[in-house]
Amino acid sequence: MTYAVRYYTKTGNTKRLAEAIAKELGVEALPISEAIEEPVDILFLGNSYYAFNIDPEVKAFVGSLDKNKVGKIVNFGSAAMLNSTYKKVKAEADKVGIPMDEKEFHCKGEFKGIHKGRPNQDDIDAAVQFVKQYK
Repeated sequence: MTYAVRYYTKTGNTKRLAEAIAKELGVEALPISEAIEEPVDILFLGNSYYAFNIDPEVKAFVGSLDKNKVGKIVNFGSAAMLNSTYKKVKAEADKVGIPMDEKEFHCKGEFKGIHKGRPNQDDIDAAVQFVKQYK
């Protein structure tokens, strides 16, 4: 099984999750500005809500993916207010014909003092445990 981890973050919260996930998988966590060059079975994609939607850069990244290089996307992320970005990411993935895994990982993220210290070590440990099912 081959993996890639890409993320988009404005606060650094999702990057922390991405780095823990990548370490567990033995790959490097990279920002979405880094294209998927080699075929992967699973792309772990970290993102969050910004102004009640996924960032346009995330939409563009998913839209640029080659369905012949990405087997499926597993969504993960953190957010202070809203939870899952799954439906928003899936809508973009559907446009390029890449399936989304039905499972995803999400935890609270700190933003302007809300959910201070999140994601915390328990959240990071939970993300690592979530990823183990894909190994």
